[in-house]
Amino acid sequence: LVTGSTSGIGLGIARAFAQQGANVMLNGFGDAAQIETLRADLEREHGVRVAFCGADLGRPVDVRALAEATLATFGRLDILVNNAAFNKAIPFQNIDDLTPEIWAKIIDVNLTGPMRLTKAAAPFLKASGRGRIVNISSVAGLGPQGSSIAYAVSKAGLIHLTKCTAVALAPEVLVN
Repeated sequence: LVTGSTSGIGLGIARAFAQQGANVMLNGFGDAAQIETLRADLEREHGVRVAFCGADLGRPVDVRALAEATLATFGRLDILVNNAAFNKAIPFQNIDDLTPEIWAKIIDVNLTGPMRLTKAAAPFLKASGRGRIVNISSVAGLGPQGSSIAYAVSKAGLIHLTKCTAVALAPEVLVN
């Protein structure tokens, strides 16, 4: 299961998994016809099953449905890649432009979403006997840099969430 996998880094990750013979659950937003073409192309090119679930990681009910849809489609969940992210570029010096609504959305998608999905997927990952979680962060999480304060803070939080969930889920599930 790769979140944010209909474009960019997430699509590259999904494609790499398919090339290695893994079935893949895609997740993200975009034009439905383009996503269906992408899904079908990955299946045809790599001989694996590829499905799509457009869950919104900012909605708890969607997050649970995404984990359950992955299990229902493939019968198991071995790897979760928390890649999806949201950002709105606001220079650090324009802190007044960082509204509570923008802050909340960035934190919700980039930090709370991965925690929700980790919790929803953990039982399935444990049951697989070889569960893995990979959280995609950013150098913006390592210091005050990047395109907005909220994005940098969300990615710093994701780095620490990764460390904490690695402790919480070990040894059944490895988290990186």
